[in-house]
Amino acid sequence: MSDDFPKSDTKMPESGPKMNGPWEVLSDDIAYENPWIKIHHHQVVHPDGSDGQYGVVRFANRAIGVLPIDQDGYVWLVGQHRFPFNAYSWELPEGGCPNGENPLDGAKRELREETGFTAQGWISLLDFNISNSVTDESASCFIAYDLEAGENAPDPSEELAIKRIKFNYLLQEVLDGKISDSLTIIIVLLVQQLALSGRLPIKLCQHILFRKTP
Repeated sequence: MSDDFPKSDTKMPESGPKMNGPWEVLSDDIAYENPWIKIHHHQVVHPDGSDGQYGVVRFANRAIGVLPIDQDGYVWLVGQHRFPFNAYSWELPEGGCPNGENPLDGAKRELREETGFTAQGWISLLDFNISNSVTDESASCFIAYDLEAGENAPDPSEELAIKRIKFNYLLQEVLDGKISDSLTIIIVLLVQQLALSGRLPIKLCQHILFRKTP
């Protein structure tokens, strides 16, 4: 994320201390904000009565992850350089869905923008919190199938590559620690378990469970 946006003015609670579960919140200052995040600095009273502070990163978008699997049983991955880690990452198509937007609509948009694919079939997998000790970021994850190819249109900040891989090889890369992206790891492991328990359409179970060459 860029640092081109200035710090905002600090803000205080409108009417004195507030409770957040067992924490008493004495102040809420916005230390930094840009179009994607706000960093809140709180002075608090800990559950044991001692004074403290709590920093929270609040996101403007919900994270979206999509496992796209085509008619030949290939899963499509996106490769890109991840700025925070200064490292290249292969991962499932991902992006952000503005708060208030239907996550499925966001998933369709991100799949199309990053890979060019649209999909006739969609399965909602799960929602989860990504790092709930310091952020409020949550994710919604999907399978997309019956894919139709088109032109991708990445954001100006994205330099993307795409490749396809059989699911069993992707699973092995996850198990071998070659995939570091959390959404990709969670989705791949969950999809394998859903296929093993027969909780996906038969043709998807076949693509996922049958061991195939690359």
